[in-house]
Amino acid sequence: MPEIELTSMLLLAAGLGLLGFVEPCTIGSSMLFIKYLEGRSRTAKIAQALVFTLTRALFIGILGGAIAWLGSFFISFQKGGWLILGSVYLVMGLIFIAGKGGVLSRAIGVRLSRLSGTRGSMTLGLIFGLNIPACAAPLIFALLGASALGVGASAGIGFVTLAVFGLFLSVPLVVALFLAPARRGLDRLAAMSIRLPFWTGVLFVALGLWSIWFGLFVKLENWV
Repeated sequence: MPEIELTSMLLLAAGLGLLGFVEPCTIGSSMLFIKYLEGRSRTAKIAQALVFTLTRALFIGILGGAIAWLGSFFISFQKGGWLILGSVYLVMGLIFIAGKGGVLSRAIGVRLSRLSGTRGSMTLGLIFGLNIPACAAPLIFALLGASALGVGASAGIGFVTLAVFGLFLSVPLVVALFLAPARRGLDRLAAMSIRLPFWTGVLFVALGLWSIWFGLFVKLENWV
């Protein structure tokens, strides 16, 4: 792949990563990570967000490298990820709507507390790394086409390209934590499940249905 073409692809990956940050398939993941950061100091929030971001970027990069071996099967793999996380969001939303949000929040809180520190952020980075937004479709199909370069070459390109995409997928969250007004806004968002349980449920149901719909019916080819 010519150097200028690779540079353009990396710039595209960065731009699509920023776009993916606000895509519905990603919002649920961001909300759960913000909940994980609730109650921590400014320094701890920034440190854990950096660990989460780097872990997620590296894992998505590994998935990008695997495209060379998985080929078109990767698309089915990604749709499976949307279905799984969408189902989780849907169940969480229904629990909140049913008025059992307090029980769910306490249960999640206990489990997240067990994943304290760096280990917790790395674990969440790996889990949410499985949820690659649909806006990455142009990159995925470009990497599938690059397989003509040979498995080794396309695996390297795939790793670097999707790692950049994964990095910029979480960078806005890290930047926000450096800004006091944004941190206060994130704290209010984390507390929303307690103050507005019904609407929190509605939001998660909507995100879950969106993700499941993508997994079942959307053809990534149409997003290229």
